[in-house]
Amino acid sequence: MDYRETLQVMKTDFPMRANLPKREPEIQKWWDEIDIYRKVQERTKGRPTYILHDGPPYANGDIHVGHALNKVLKDIVVRYKSMTGYHAPYVPGWDTHGLPIEHAVIKNEKVDRKKVGIIKFRQLCKQYAEKYINRQREQFKRLGVLGDWDNPYITFQPEYEARQIKVFGEMAKKGYIYKGLKPVYWSPSSESALAEAEIEYKDKRSPSIYVAFKVKDGKGKLDEDTEVVIWTTTPWTIPANLAIAVHPEFEYAQIRVKGQKYLVAKGLLEQLEKELEWEGYELLKTFKGEELEYVITRHPLYDRESPVILGEHVTLESGTGCVHTAPGHGEEDFYVGQKYNLGVLSPIDDRGYFTEEAPGFEGLFYDEANKVITQKLDEAGALLKLSFITHSYPHDWRSKKPVIFRATEQWFASIDGFREQMLEEIKKVKWVPAWGETRIYNMVRDRGDWCISRQRVWGVPIPIFYCQECHKEIITDETIEHVSNIFLKEGSDAWYEKEEQELLLEGFKCPHCGSTSFKKEMDTMDVWFDSGSSHEAVLKQREDLTWPADLYLEGTDQSRGWFNSSLSTSVAVNGQAPYKTVLGHGFTLDGEGRKMSKSLGNVIVPQKVMDQLGADILRLWVSSVEYTQDVRISDEILKQIAEVYRKIRNTLRFMLGNLADFDPEKDRVAREDWSELDRFIMLKAQQVLKRVRQAYEDFQFHTVYTTIHNFCTIELSAFYLDVSKDLLYTEAPQSTARRATQTVIYDILTMLVKLLTPIIPHTTEEVWKFIPGVQEESVQLTDFPEVDESYFDEGLEQKWNAFMKARDEVLKALEVARKEKVIGSSLGAKVHIYPDKANYELLKQFTNLDKLFIVSQVNLHGHEDKAPDNALSLEGMKVHVQPAEGEKCERCWVVTPDRGQDKQHPTLCPRCASIVNEHYQHLIQA
Repeated sequence: MDYRETLQVMKTDFPMRANLPKREPEIQKWWDEIDIYRKVQERTKGRPTYILHDGPPYANGDIHVGHALNKVLKDIVVRYKSMTGYHAPYVPGWDTHGLPIEHAVIKNEKVDRKKVGIIKFRQLCKQYAEKYINRQREQFKRLGVLGDWDNPYITFQPEYEARQIKVFGEMAKKGYIYKGLKPVYWSPSSESALAEAEIEYKDKRSPSIYVAFKVKDGKGKLDEDTEVVIWTTTPWTIPANLAIAVHPEFEYAQIRVKGQKYLVAKGLLEQLEKELEWEGYELLKTFKGEELEYVITRHPLYDRESPVILGEHVTLESGTGCVHTAPGHGEEDFYVGQKYNLGVLSPIDDRGYFTEEAPGFEGLFYDEANKVITQKLDEAGALLKLSFITHSYPHDWRSKKPVIFRATEQWFASIDGFREQMLEEIKKVKWVPAWGETRIYNMVRDRGDWCISRQRVWGVPIPIFYCQECHKEIITDETIEHVSNIFLKEGSDAWYEKEEQELLLEGFKCPHCGSTSFKKEMDTMDVWFDSGSSHEAVLKQREDLTWPADLYLEGTDQSRGWFNSSLSTSVAVNGQAPYKTVLGHGFTLDGEGRKMSKSLGNVIVPQKVMDQLGADILRLWVSSVEYTQDVRISDEILKQIAEVYRKIRNTLRFMLGNLADFDPEKDRVAREDWSELDRFIMLKAQQVLKRVRQAYEDFQFHTVYTTIHNFCTIELSAFYLDVSKDLLYTEAPQSTARRATQTVIYDILTMLVKLLTPIIPHTTEEVWKFIPGVQEESVQLTDFPEVDESYFDEGLEQKWNAFMKARDEVLKALEVARKEKVIGSSLGAKVHIYPDKANYELLKQFTNLDKLFIVSQVNLHGHEDKAPDNALSLEGMKVHVQPAEGEKCERCWVVTPDRGQDKQHPTLCPRCASIVNEHYQHLIQA
């Protein structure tokens, strides 16, 4: 067997095969056995820290592809930092409280929340959360995510809850927490208030009605047979109407239509004429809005007055310019109502049903009442038009049902108390992508106070007591400290298990009146307050972590979620943002850019992908996408990624197979003995290293993917490794040229394996085990190589880049000859090159063109020589390909007329015969 065959056998037997679904669990099992996470942390201890703080996923289901995108992005960052001079511990976390888990327990476990009691129900909720924490943990580990999985942070842990109580207490101490009555997002389906972060917008079909309010007292301005016209898409709020708002600066018109007088904004007359089919109107008078203040109208359904008031929030975008005002069901309505002392009427209960405060509609669900109320308006002669519109409407992000604005007493965090400081802190943070800064800045600038109370039981209780005598709220340093200590020892179940006196210090008295009789608050905190306290409960409490975090990395929607709530609590308590950099990624869509949905059948399940293709394919997909935008994934896209993976893996496999007899300690060749080709490819490798390191630093993982993929397929597989096969397979094993090439392959292979480890760690771990001479137990226990700029040589690069372009032209000619059946393989070709002057001067510098073109013979003609008519015209040259002359050498496969000159080796060319004889003598001497 000749040496070429020996190497082919070595590569065939090499165990690195494309069977990731089977191999990855074996590799992960080995990682667990050696406790790779602990070893990485021990190796990097003492270095500067880099802390990526994990935004906790919600523990109520198996992971979806969005989770996979998020966790793999985080893992890439952490692995990169651990291999580039940092100590980068990663503590995963879970968000566990709130309504979705309550709903799941009620629905899936068939539990009647009110019958089992609070403590039992909370226990069932905790068990449900624990179940999915364990499931998700295994799924994240299967993705290859490296972290402290045995010691995660969980929002129901006593130590977490205790710290959260202190965050609340500190905000209350600074005056940022208050209880107030005002409209909030209310979810009838969840029977709870919601924060803005818990709202999503979906299309909803709603009634659109125009209603006339008859003037009772025109204050000498309006005739009392005039009707003020309002427009609304929520007829159910009409029973709560207390006023009509007009803009003080707008011009309003009193008109006559078919004998009836109406008042509307003059700027909307043309639009209303079409909408209400007036078929012409007579303009009687015009007024400035401010002139109409305190005009009195009659409520169309009840015997009460509805005054005209002034409001800057009124616009001319739609409607009539006269705005139906129900302070109990709208934020702007509420504030303008406060100005005019209108009071607050909200005749809707927690479940969305009308109360006795809306006579005639008691017991009706608000949405069902739309039809009844509209009919009553019609009967009263107040309904001018009914139609229906489809518009974007707020929904509960968990139950997916519509929400309403409803005035209730809730606990709030006063954003105004620290808004300006938040805006200043936003400017100090690095936002990736940069537009993330504008997005969150505008949200913070425009947001209202944060409603932090929820009418649920599965959550962290709001630690406030009420005096039974003077009815004042009690929250002091002493009560917060005491409750926090109780939660630290017993968890927040203690709030429900203990009586008020047990939750307070012995002998505690009301600081306002001295009473010893108290009642505890039964609302829980918004889950965004839970997760938003993680910087205090985790970063400041774990010995291996530091505050503020270097990086928060979540979906861009967290600008109104976790990024926002974390910023709010941190600035309120510490006066500083909890993060230095914030990176936002987009959502996952199918291959056609559609949202994934079971009904469409386009859902990509991570576990299924890992079972069929392997986690490294999914990870490679993550690295390939421009994740700051919405990203696409489908079976077809994953197939394309798998093909890219195959090319990269085969490149690594080929390089590894050709190091089978290479010992880096003994066989390395010094750089001065390398060929120009070796130096050129190492120059290219160093450029790749420089570009990839910078791309990792800039979180541009798609650049890492593209750069390495192109280097493996173009510069390596299609050029350097292809050209080097002859030398690797046919030269004497110990020859300097062959050992030099192996040295270069060895250095490039170890470089690529390290650069790819943050992305496809299972594959690189497997390669690492077979690289000769490596000392480290795992590639994860190594550092990225540093760029060696001494390899950079501008002259060498220009020369070989120019050659590569010329080579591409020759390869085109060979491909044409192959298609025309002139030749079979390229080694069966003789190539005649008729270059222009520039290419002649270039190519004459190369003495081994046959090897570089992988042909048997090359004839480089002068630039003035005339090419035959059948030569192929290409850029900068003409090329004529014909069959090579002679016979094929059995060893190197080169066609030559000199085969058989050595009588001992009649089937070999002179070069191979000489190598075989020399190698034979070497073996005898050995």
